[in-house]
Amino acid sequence: MKEIRRSARLANVSYAVRGPLVAAADELIAQGVDVLKLNIGNPAAFGYSTSHSVIEAMSRRLDGAQAYSHSRGLPEAREAALAYCRSKGIKDITANDVYIGNGASELIAVCLNALMADGDEILIPSPDYPLWTASANFTGGKAVHYRCDESSDWMPDLADIESKITDRTRAITIINPNNPTGALYSEDMLLRIADIARRHGLIVFCDEIYDRLLMPGEKHTSLASLVDDLLVITFNGLSKSHQICGFRSGWMCISGDRSGAADYIAGINVLLSMRLCPNVPAQFALIEALKDPFECKPQFMPGGRTYEQIVTTAETINSIPGMSVKQARGAFYMFPRIDAKRFNITDDNKFCMDFLKEKHVLVVAGTGFNWPDPDHFRVVCLPEVSVLKEAMERLGDFLQTYRQ
Repeated sequence: MKEIRRSARLANVSYAVRGPLVAAADELIAQGVDVLKLNIGNPAAFGYSTSHSVIEAMSRRLDGAQAYSHSRGLPEAREAALAYCRSKGIKDITANDVYIGNGASELIAVCLNALMADGDEILIPSPDYPLWTASANFTGGKAVHYRCDESSDWMPDLADIESKITDRTRAITIINPNNPTGALYSEDMLLRIADIARRHGLIVFCDEIYDRLLMPGEKHTSLASLVDDLLVITFNGLSKSHQICGFRSGWMCISGDRSGAADYIAGINVLLSMRLCPNVPAQFALIEALKDPFECKPQFMPGGRTYEQIVTTAETINSIPGMSVKQARGAFYMFPRIDAKRFNITDDNKFCMDFLKEKHVLVVAGTGFNWPDPDHFRVVCLPEVSVLKEAMERLGDFLQTYRQ
């Protein structure tokens, strides 16, 4: 048979969170090895669960979920998401500006495919959630990464952003709270990014899936609530806040200056029509869930499960010679730094693979999040405290003798 090759559009598309390291971990598991998986933010896999009312609301209405909904989603679901967007301070929006998706991921891909032509560019943070880079590259466009500064609590480097804008730049993405660093952006930082977008005529894409997952005393601000003269598309969903990743329930809101965006928005509608509609049972779950959008908040208070897991992980990592990490302010990830010179690390994927094979702990290399240097990895703080502490202790033991 003639060899069948993948599409050329996949040449620069990858997703390290489920890449070769995961395949190697699965092989170990098949051999009976107990692997501690710290690679993916999947709360239900670690014993988290949503409220019974959300499950019951979806189950009760399954008989009415057999037909397609509107391609933008059920009116009732869009109204629920609209109310949430308004509660975040986003103004001058109606249900027609809200779109329900099979997770926010689907909507991100749709928005980029509707926007970008071959050679177009989009600014994406480094490190990033790799779906953004993969989706941008798949369009035939180019993901251009602006650096976030670890020494400044992983804030975006504004000068670096400015230096990377060209006449092909169409948009800028912010991920706030950030995956993989756990950073949370101030209102001042958001306004500065908005000013750059304003001066260069850029769309702003705001990934806010973790906006309700905040450590004590922290406050999240939606960039869309601060500006009305830019086109802003804000993405959100229930996967993390309500621990229902498998339901694939997300939404996006188009706000701000839409005066020149009619054709682009029409393109979004065409692509969403092609998928016919979002998952209807999950929309019934969304309607119920958004009656209490901050369901996860107690977990992030002192004594709460996620709070204790984040604090313990940060303390343990920072106690390991040659390691350091900024404690997450939002979400449930951290991006530890490893002293690459000390351990002679030139390939972070090899480091993670060696760690997996020797100590049976699965983490994802920093370069998988489009960080340019082999000196970071991402850790997920969802397992119980005892499991996280054991994983980091295994890391400390591993580094006592490890050299590449």
